[in-house]
Amino acid sequence: MKAILAIAAGGTEVLQLQEIPLPELPSPHHLRIRLAAAGVNPVDTKLRAKPAYHPDKLPTILGCDGAGTVESIGDAVTRFKVGDAVYFCNGGLGDEPGNYAEFTTLHEGYCAASPNTLTLAEAAALPLVLITAWEALLERCHLQAEQTLLIHAAAGGVGHIALQLAHRLGARIAVTVSDNRKAGLAQALGAEKIIHYREQNFVQEILDWTDGRGVDIVFDTVGGDTFLRSLDAASIGGTVVSLLTTPLSQADVQKARLRNLSLAFELMLTPQVMQLHEARVRQRIILEEAAKLVEAGQLGVLITHQLPLAEAAEAHRLIEQGGTTGKIVLTVTA
Repeated sequence: MKAILAIAAGGTEVLQLQEIPLPELPSPHHLRIRLAAAGVNPVDTKLRAKPAYHPDKLPTILGCDGAGTVESIGDAVTRFKVGDAVYFCNGGLGDEPGNYAEFTTLHEGYCAASPNTLTLAEAAALPLVLITAWEALLERCHLQAEQTLLIHAAAGGVGHIALQLAHRLGARIAVTVSDNRKAGLAQALGAEKIIHYREQNFVQEILDWTDGRGVDIVFDTVGGDTFLRSLDAASIGGTVVSLLTTPLSQADVQKARLRNLSLAFELMLTPQVMQLHEARVRQRIILEEAAKLVEAGQLGVLITHQLPLAEAAEAHRLIEQGGTTGKIVLTVTA
């Protein structure tokens, strides 16, 4: 089969299209999937540059997100049959085969039926960002109706999914965006307050919007100075949840303590990295719940670039340029 291999740590040039053997089923509970598409995420570019989780497993196939049809099943599989359309977040970290390929394998417990109202390319764009937003807002922050929420980079991959989930829950939502096109997208998805962060001070805008109180929850998808400034945008006793690691000074910690802030972090890859079977099954259930929302017209995904598998390096370049709206997908022709 054809696959994009990261042959070493480095720039986009290390991504090479090669012919490799078809993967065998690792266990009786595994499926082999004929991939139709693979979602591309910022973590893919980071793991290409520095394979942090399994540096001794190069060359490797990147790509955590995938969708396709079941091509073969192990003797113990009960949840799927050959020909079923599925989507999932699995592999791509170096421990299991990723999805920049024509075929992949995964345990049936980590795989969900693809939403029947989406193409497989659209389904492949959803899992990582959907699980990330779901866990951050619903499980870390327990977001409720009428709570105030600030989402940074709301037109991005995670951001535009988080915005839809929060809007469905009945939250009042403020967002930061970089231009009018992204502002229009955010407003269409339910944002009440639009902040152009390049021209406006988001902390002051939030304080004005909330009559000086600050928001109940800040969802930080940017990190760095944005995360640190968000401590001032959260209400007393509020929560700041971040997807990134940002060093905190003693003064930052003291500020968070003085304001009684809860600081939370979200890495949806933890169950895979730490081999937590039950947690991975729970994430599959999130995908199943999300599929119901998609089929009911309450959740969608925006794809702004759809490239052939051979152009994986270009997909990585687009992400590393920054400012991407929605998602990038690689399509596979087997």
